[in-house]
Amino acid sequence: MPLISKVLIANRGEIALRVLRACKELGIATVAVHSTADADAMHVRLADESVCIGPPPSRDSYLNIHQIVAACEITGADAVHPGYGFLSENAKFADILDAHGITFIGPTADHIRIMGDKITAKETAKALGIPVVPGSTGEVRPENALEIAREIGFPVLIKATAGGGGRGMKVARNEDEVEEAVSTARSEAAAAFGNDAVYMEKYLGKPRHIEIQVVGDGEGNAIHLGERDCSLQRRHQKVWEEANSPALNVEQRMKIGEICADAMRKLKYRGAGTVEFLYENGEFYFIEMNTRLQVEHPITEAITGIDLVHEQIRVASGAGLSVTQDEIVFQGHAIECRINAEDPRTFVPSPGTITHFHAPGGLGVRVDSGAYQGYRIPPYYDSLIGKLIVHGRTRVECMMRLRRVLDEFVIDGIKTTLPLFQDLINNQDIANGDYDIHWLENYLAQPAE
Repeated sequence: MPLISKVLIANRGEIALRVLRACKELGIATVAVHSTADADAMHVRLADESVCIGPPPSRDSYLNIHQIVAACEITGADAVHPGYGFLSENAKFADILDAHGITFIGPTADHIRIMGDKITAKETAKALGIPVVPGSTGEVRPENALEIAREIGFPVLIKATAGGGGRGMKVARNEDEVEEAVSTARSEAAAAFGNDAVYMEKYLGKPRHIEIQVVGDGEGNAIHLGERDCSLQRRHQKVWEEANSPALNVEQRMKIGEICADAMRKLKYRGAGTVEFLYENGEFYFIEMNTRLQVEHPITEAITGIDLVHEQIRVASGAGLSVTQDEIVFQGHAIECRINAEDPRTFVPSPGTITHFHAPGGLGVRVDSGAYQGYRIPPYYDSLIGKLIVHGRTRVECMMRLRRVLDEFVIDGIKTTLPLFQDLINNQDIANGDYDIHWLENYLAQPAE
């Protein structure tokens, strides 16, 4: 295929290392960019070239578009992979790269814009035949909020149109709570995103969070790679993910998958993306689409054998998809645990130096991490330091393997969330796959034994 010759990786941590490995496998030269705080990062050590793009604050380095474009020009990089977070869903960044003749390994700027605004995304999804949550058709303001809430039916959820991560999100369970919920959501949205616009939708009581992985070639061809269950969350942040979902059967999986793939064909979507749903009582309700690689993409790779970063690069190169829908075979079950440098009960960040690091191994075990013994975790960024991915022929085998692997994983010198997963693996609800998006927070609210 007409390969890109040199990729600049506009990210840090485990995802930067993940992208670097895929590029090396494809024979593509790599450029690592880094802040001064990340000079000793593993992806910087392994890249063919590296460029320091600024001081630790993200706005001065990883979010500094001009510095990243300059790094491309200095090194001759003809493509940029944004990873996830930072600039991965920034349409302006994609436009600027295009203006400089640099390939953005991701969707078009137009698709990023469409799916980046929650109201437009919902309207687009509905027009493409994707089932949506009943809700407002436009922006909700204090003067029309109560009327809209009555039409939808209580309880309702107010959400920031430019939001994510649970910020700008409030529940109103009755008429008396609507005004305050809208006001608070607007204030939070303005502070977090510089945009106070909010919308409203039906609040589902005990749903699961199900997402469908899609990949398109930008020419009208698209596939789905099944679903991931991301229901175990804390403050709307995913903690534990599974593929496939314990709640779905094959017929449900293939039906919703084909709906999403068909929508991407109509949209002529380019690259990898994830269509996210709330699932309750056998029904799927669209909530958003992420136009990038997801943190939890490895579990999809485990059950399909398809390298999603390879697919992203193929599509960006103009080579199209490597597989057709009928060639995809789902095998076994996979679970991912997000290992954060945090206290396992309070979730307070725990930056510092790793004094001992031993990653587990064995059949069906993968660890995506840029951490190593002697590495100092900086206090400036997200606390994710690694992902533990385990694959088995069945969910039972996968759980058994995960229990063994968690006992082998050693990270000393800092606090991590490993003990939390050791608790979860022995919980009967988790063993039965019987949980929803509220389960983990309810569990964590219980007094420690």
